[in-house]
Amino acid sequence: MTPSDPEQSASPPPAGEPVGRPTETVAAPSSARDALVGRGGPLLLGLVAVSMLFGLWGAWRVFAPAPDSPAAQLEDSQRERRGQQGQIDLLQQRVTTLGRSDQISRDANRDLQSTLAERDEEIAGLRADVAFYERLVGSTAQRRGLAVHSLKLQPQNDTAWHFTGTLTQNLNRGAVSTGQLTLSIEGTRAGKLEKLTWPALRQQPDAPGMTYSFKYFQQVEGDVFLPADFAPVRVAVRLVPRSGAAIEQSFTWADATRDAAPATAAP
Repeated sequence: MTPSDPEQSASPPPAGEPVGRPTETVAAPSSARDALVGRGGPLLLGLVAVSMLFGLWGAWRVFAPAPDSPAAQLEDSQRERRGQQGQIDLLQQRVTTLGRSDQISRDANRDLQSTLAERDEEIAGLRADVAFYERLVGSTAQRRGLAVHSLKLQPQNDTAWHFTGTLTQNLNRGAVSTGQLTLSIEGTRAGKLEKLTWPALRQQPDAPGMTYSFKYFQQVEGDVFLPADFAPVRVAVRLVPRSGAAIEQSFTWADATRDAAPATAAP
């Protein structure tokens, strides 16, 4: 018996059915399909993620500048320049801060030196005063009557001068010396000797003298006025006590103005 041909062994189509109609595929059960998708889902997601990463990497390789390209070199140069500028700004700020600190230190040191100099002057003045008092009222002080201890003149402007006369006496302790003080100044004007009396110095015809009244010492102050073309040479101080003879003492103009400060211009 010969094997039957599949084509021959196939049963003819049932009557009434058209010849050549495709055979319908039988669908798998829904439970089997869901199980298949559940097993292949993570794998599919992983493949998608890997594909995206490869795509991003490829895009970066395409659009990113090469290390040796001019764009990369320019970017590196700009980055380095920004770093250097930041360092320069920081150093400049430090220099400014140090400069301000140094200026503050200099100003403080200058103020301190000025204060110390003023204190030294005050100490020197106090020592001079102590020595003066010791000579005047000390146990070993020489007894002297009314006298002009010193005379100082300070310029106020081109013609005005402020004078300070220190008067002393320790002969009669406890006694009050009272009287008036006047000045006269000798000098030259237009090549000739001239003496300016108290009324001329005060620019008043009947100018009264400066009154004094003290037990041991007193400073008498006032102002005198000199002509612009007058060259002073000597100053005479005249004391006229209430009782007793007048006393007159002379000082050279150089001695009387030795410590004089320059005149300040009027505003």
